[in-house]
Amino acid sequence: MRVLKNPVAQFLAAGIVIVTAVVFVSDALSHRAAEREAIADARATTELMAKAIAEPLVPPGLAYGSHSSARWFGAQIGDRLKVDNVERVKIWNSSGKIVWSDQAELIGDEFTLSESAREVLASGRSEGELSDLRRPENHYEVEDNGLLEVYTRIDALGEPLLFEVYYSEQDLERTTAVVLDAFRPITVGGALAVGLLTIPLLIGLNRRLGRASDARERLLRAAVDASEEERRRIARDLHDGVGHRIREAADAVAAEAVDLTTPPRTARRLQDVDDRLRATAESVRSLVLDIYPPDLDASRLGDALDDLVAPAADAGLVVKVEVDDLGTTSDDAVALVWRVAREGVRNALRHARSTSLAVSVHRSRSALELRVVDDGVGFVPGAFRQADRFGLRGLEDLAAEAGGSLSVSSGPGRGTVLTLQVPTA
Repeated sequence: MRVLKNPVAQFLAAGIVIVTAVVFVSDALSHRAAEREAIADARATTELMAKAIAEPLVPPGLAYGSHSSARWFGAQIGDRLKVDNVERVKIWNSSGKIVWSDQAELIGDEFTLSESAREVLASGRSEGELSDLRRPENHYEVEDNGLLEVYTRIDALGEPLLFEVYYSEQDLERTTAVVLDAFRPITVGGALAVGLLTIPLLIGLNRRLGRASDARERLLRAAVDASEEERRRIARDLHDGVGHRIREAADAVAAEAVDLTTPPRTARRLQDVDDRLRATAESVRSLVLDIYPPDLDASRLGDALDDLVAPAADAGLVVKVEVDDLGTTSDDAVALVWRVAREGVRNALRHARSTSLAVSVHRSRSALELRVVDDGVGFVPGAFRQADRFGLRGLEDLAAEAGGSLSVSSGPGRGTVLTLQVPTA
């Protein structure tokens, strides 16, 4: 009894009880927080896969269950959605049809969408829940420990699609355990000595951030491949939206300026406003062309290249553009030709100090050949492979991925010849 009355013993006993209670409560709370964090990480990964990789490549016909669109999308997406811990990917339309899946047998099957899936389609939020493997759409999913399914919405020219990714619940538990292993020492040590646990905290967080950074880096590299379609969309919106409205305003102001009932002084001011509006419209047009020509295809490539070299002509260069009839050349090949031509013209204007510039596109039976030739100062062969020459190096990789090749012939004082060979299909 004397021992129980001893203040030191009471303090120790109370301390043990409090520390034990803090450890158990903190462990329970930490487990819940870690589980939420793991699910949030799965949602973030799903959103990044959906918005950065899948959505820019979705063809309009996919929303209506077109088999040809599904095949095209599958060929374009390749292995970009094969991310660690992902068991299955499905894309649904609003009527409940699976329009694409990495399990090809599911494509075309139609099922009833769950209430949560319909809410995601309506709101655009992301939701995650444990999958009911007894549901008919999950008959290909066999997982002893269950699956976590995460939904988010993507759009195909205004048509909403449900992007669904399945993660193994066992992998989710491992992720939760990793987070707990990082925070358990902090919980115990926080009650004993907060200062001594600063280093383990930083090590745990650094490891976790490193794993997340590696996964996101892989996804971002894949997102770069899909960025060109986004550039096209932005350019089209600028051209058809802002640019069109500015031109309409300029026409309205010009009509008022020439109206006989308009006082001369007001007419002069309106004419000045008209000039400024048209200059602004031209600036928007130049910006659009620099980002990506709207509606670029084989029939419009010649006009796009004429617009591309217009600044060179304005700068006093002798400019020549030749484009063959490209026939049924694919839009992807045309886009690559334009991107390489844009880089070649930019380099000629910025670095070459040339007096002439020639751009030509010739078509053979199965390939296109682009040549951008200037008579400028040139450079040492291979210099474009230096670390700061990202433009041409990146285009060389894109040409190789398209089954073509990009070469640069140059030398000090000999000008530069940029040549692209790319299949028409």
